[in-house]
Amino acid sequence: TVSDTAGKPLQGVVVTDGYNFTQTNERGEYSLDSNLDKSRFVYLSVPGDYEIEQTKGIPDLFYQQLDKSKEINEHDFTLTPRKQPIDGFVYLAISDPQTIDERQMKRFREETVPDLKQTIERYQGKEVYGMALGDITWDRMDLFTPYKEAVSLLGIPMFSVIGNHDHDLRYPALSNQKVTEESYAERIYEDHFGPYNYSFNVGDAHIITLKDIDYYKDKKYDERFGKEQLEWLKNDLSYVKPGTLVFINVHAPVFNQTDKGGGNAEDAESLKEIVGPYNVHIFAGHTHFFENNQVTPNLYEHNIGAACGAWWAGHVNRCGAPNGYLVVEVKGNAATWYYKATGHDSDYQFRVYKPNEFKSQADYLVVNVWDWDPTYQVTWSENGIEKGRMEQFDDEDQDYIDMHGKPSGYHTSHLFRCYPSAGVKDVQIKVINRFGETFTKNVTLP
Repeated sequence: TVSDTAGKPLQGVVVTDGYNFTQTNERGEYSLDSNLDKSRFVYLSVPGDYEIEQTKGIPDLFYQQLDKSKEINEHDFTLTPRKQPIDGFVYLAISDPQTIDERQMKRFREETVPDLKQTIERYQGKEVYGMALGDITWDRMDLFTPYKEAVSLLGIPMFSVIGNHDHDLRYPALSNQKVTEESYAERIYEDHFGPYNYSFNVGDAHIITLKDIDYYKDKKYDERFGKEQLEWLKNDLSYVKPGTLVFINVHAPVFNQTDKGGGNAEDAESLKEIVGPYNVHIFAGHTHFFENNQVTPNLYEHNIGAACGAWWAGHVNRCGAPNGYLVVEVKGNAATWYYKATGHDSDYQFRVYKPNEFKSQADYLVVNVWDWDPTYQVTWSENGIEKGRMEQFDDEDQDYIDMHGKPSGYHTSHLFRCYPSAGVKDVQIKVINRFGETFTKNVTLP
C-alpha cells in the first residue's frame, strides 16, 4: 500500500516495476504482475504534493527491492505531505563528474562540491534538487561510495542517470543477455542508486530519468533508448497532463548538430514523437562539450559542459566551455537557466581572446559564448562606436588546444569574431541571452 505519514491511504499514485505500470486505488493498494527475472525494484513516481525523501543526499525511499525467491512481494510506501504548495524550485544539472582515481576524486570534492554548495546557499528558502547526468565515475564502481560521500555534503536530494562508464564492463546489460549470467552491467549502479528509469514530480513539473546507453560489455555500447525504454517513457507520460513542464535526463544527447551528431541517441525521432504534447527540456552530458538545440517550439535540449571538463585534464571542455554545471530556475510551467563555471562568478558567461591569442584567427578578436543559442545577440563596439553583431564561425577552441597540447579536431559553433580597426585600443563585447540579461566585457588592446 501507499499512505501518508498520518496513515491515510493515497489514491492515484503511479507505481511501476520498470516495465509495468499501475495506480493505487482508494485504499492505497496496488498490484503488478512482474517478471522477477527482469524487474529488480518496485517504485513510485512521487506526486508533486509530497516531499522527496533522501538518505545522506541520495533519494532512496521511492523504491524497494523485489525478492526473486518469493512468489508474492509486498511493499508499503509512506509519503510525507508538503506543508505548503511549492512555489518554484532550483534544479542543478551536472554532467560527467567522471573520476577515475583518487586524484580526480579530490578535484571533484575540492572544486565542484564547494562551488555547488555556494550556489545552493544563494537560493536559501528555495528547494534545490541535483541531477548527475551519468558517468559518475570512469568504469570505477568502487568510486561510487566516495562520490556519494562527497555529494552528501550538499544537503539536497542528488539524483542520478546511468552513463556508459557507470556499467560494470565485465557484463552485458540485462536486456542484452541471452541466458541469465551471474550478474549484469547495471547491477552495481542499481545497488548504489536504485532504478535507472524513474520519474518524480516537484510542484507542477514532471522529472524523468531515462537510460540511453545500450551496453554490450567491455566498454562497447550504442547510444540508443531501445523499445523497452521508449515504451516505459510512453507509459510514464500517459499519467501526465499534456502541456506539463517535463525534464528528461539522459546521458547521451539526442539532437546535437555539431560533430555530425556523433554520440547522439539513434532513436531520436521516436522520442520526439512521444514527448510532443509536453513542454520538454532534455538535459544530457557524454560529449564533454556544450551545445544547445531548440528542436521544436516546446522541445529544448541542453548538452551541458562536463563537471570534469575534458576528463579532468584542466579547466575547460572540448569546446572551451569551463568545467561547471547548469542552474535551472523553475517557476510554474516556465524554466530559465544559466551555466555556472566552477570557480567563477555566475556572470562569467563568455571568454574573450585578443588578436593573436586565438592562433587560427590571429587578426580577429574572438569570443566563446558557451551557453549560446540562436536567440542570443553577440555585439561589439570600438572606442564607444557600435559595430553591430559579431560574426559566428566554427573552429576548435584555443583554450582547449593549449590545455590538450594539440588540436583534437572537434569544432564548436559557439565562437564569434570581429576585426578591430588599426590603432583601436578599447573594444566592448556585449552578450544578451534569451532572457534579456546583458553581460559585457571591456577589452584593452595592445
